[in-house]
Amino acid sequence: MTAGGFPTFVRHWGRGDRAAVLIHCSLGQSTLWEGVAQRLSDALSMTAFDLPGHGRSGAWEGPDDVQAQAVAMAADLIEGQADLIGHSFGATVALRLAVERPALVRSLVLIEPVFFQLLPEDRPDLIARHDAEMADYTAAAARGDWAEAARLFTAKWGDGRAWEDLSPAQRETLARRIRVVEAASAVIRADGGEVLRSGALGRLEVPVLLMEGAKSPEYIAAIDAGLAARIPGARRVVIPGAGHMLPVTDPEDVVEEIRRFLDLPHKGSVALER
Repeated sequence: MTAGGFPTFVRHWGRGDRAAVLIHCSLGQSTLWEGVAQRLSDALSMTAFDLPGHGRSGAWEGPDDVQAQAVAMAADLIEGQADLIGHSFGATVALRLAVERPALVRSLVLIEPVFFQLLPEDRPDLIARHDAEMADYTAAAARGDWAEAARLFTAKWGDGRAWEDLSPAQRETLARRIRVVEAASAVIRADGGEVLRSGALGRLEVPVLLMEGAKSPEYIAAIDAGLAARIPGARRVVIPGAGHMLPVTDPEDVVEEIRRFLDLPHKGSVALER
């Protein structure tokens, strides 16, 4: 199908009374939501899509704003209102959609949002540390060594699997997608949509849940602290023992927090995908 004018692959789970749109992380795809979605399928009707250049959606050629394209795709998948659940880069897409199209959004669940644009203001020490730690990755991307860039990126932000344990096909896929990560990173650092500079965070009127893993990089805790300070009534939770990929590694804990936040009944999943 086409969403936001872009070839978009979509998955559906559940037949609950509430509509939700799930937006995955960079380098991932919509299937990463399987564990979360099955556990929520009694309460929510969920739509997840593959980001540009990911999964089975269209290739991303750039150099346009890839985050804006993802926002447009998500907006086209909403009829009426929806709860938005986003992870990592997907969380920044959800937040930008809530700022630009508030009538479409019932609530926001932002899991490990990589909203780096607030760190220069809040924690310049951390953004300097981040840039130093990612210097090898940045250099590999700059010289077009996409396989090495993907290896270095996943070592910091991946699910814990060693690069050497991935199949050649998996490595090739990650090397192809890392180019989209570069495009997305540039948009985030430039405050795409002026989400921060406009002061729009202070005008959000929807309930917001910020979720992070206790073992995630320190930048995430600082980002969530900054967002919580700016978004009225935002709730923040930390999942013990979890890292950046907690929707995949700790779906039970993620779902428990989402159910509590949305006040959903605990009836168990029906494991339904459409």
